[in-house]
Amino acid sequence: MSSMKIPAMLLMLLAFSACSLKNTATINREELFRLDIGRMEDQIALYNLEEDAGVFPAQVAMSDGLVYLSDAKGQKMLRYNSYGDLLFMIYNDMTNPAPLTAREKSDTKTITRWSWTYPFIKPGHIAVDDRKHIYIEDRYPIDRYGIDPESNAVLDGVILHFDEEGNFVEYLGQEGLGGRPFPRIVNLYTSINNELAVICYLPTGWNIYWYSPDGLLRYLIKLGSDAVPVTDDRDMVFASLDSFAVAPDARKVYILVNYYRNAFDESTNTKTGTEPDSACIWIMDVETGMYTQTVEVPFYEKTITQNKQRSSEKMFYSLMGAAQSNRLFLSFPEEQGYALMILSLDSYEQKHSFIQVYDDEMQFQVFTVSPEGIISALLLNESIAKIVWWRSDMLFESENIHW
Repeated sequence: MSSMKIPAMLLMLLAFSACSLKNTATINREELFRLDIGRMEDQIALYNLEEDAGVFPAQVAMSDGLVYLSDAKGQKMLRYNSYGDLLFMIYNDMTNPAPLTAREKSDTKTITRWSWTYPFIKPGHIAVDDRKHIYIEDRYPIDRYGIDPESNAVLDGVILHFDEEGNFVEYLGQEGLGGRPFPRIVNLYTSINNELAVICYLPTGWNIYWYSPDGLLRYLIKLGSDAVPVTDDRDMVFASLDSFAVAPDARKVYILVNYYRNAFDESTNTKTGTEPDSACIWIMDVETGMYTQTVEVPFYEKTITQNKQRSSEKMFYSLMGAAQSNRLFLSFPEEQGYALMILSLDSYEQKHSFIQVYDDEMQFQVFTVSPEGIISALLLNESIAKIVWWRSDMLFESENIHW
């Protein structure tokens, strides 16, 4: 991938030391509740996943102790409290059986479990703001797809906005209210002042759309594939944009970029492939579209045992999410879970930990990081979906955890 050179002197470069995984603390895992697999209420349609290549069948969001699930195959959205009590569901009544206990909402009755209908097609990414307003990615019918003339991207996405009671408010397209369909949506985030960020992928790069709480487009940033940033002190590297995250309390976007360089056989001086060079998180000011800071991310040093010999291999972390106060969460898959690194950009501190995910829960998994720094996940074993969380926010509050 081509890249854009940026003078290092123009940026504040924070370098964290190489990771040491000795004496890391395991964050206690708590299972909140379980769901059966199916299309009934209190179920999630995580079956025949092999048929859904390229489609994420479910997503999870957590806000103020409430759990929000989108179910693409089930064509519905559900909100639970942390004890697993269904509070409401919004569902496509053309493809779902009528709920037995979640009654249709009525102003004349007090109902603790209620339902509402909406003609979902393929609900995907989900985000919730401080008002408890819900934003859900969905798709247009095939006959309403469009093509972007500049990038040849398929335009088929829409963002649905529901209020805190689950009532439909509006839909958002590229230009905001009633706008054109989006290209492929990578993720949704809510940010400061209940603003919404939508990140999309196109054949030519990425678009970052930023909306007011009223659905007005405030900022549009286009990041071309040929403009992935590299500081000019890194020569002969290849840049690969890995992932994005959005600050929940500032108009900032975090962009993780991995860098590779050619590898050579020293004896013959012939190229043998590529090898990891480094990784950086670039911090973009949404209002200006300029990079204000870079954070060099240390490698994860994975221990490998072969022929009774142990060695370490440098691997890239993945960006899991961002929390308030400039905290970034990165992870690397390990046996029985994930190694976790939390970077604090304010204190220049890094904390290493581990979150446990069992082997039989690897069929499907999706994670989210709340603004407070709580990691939550939807996990699937053969017949049960589990909602679990790890109170990683306690790492910054407890004096009883030593690093």
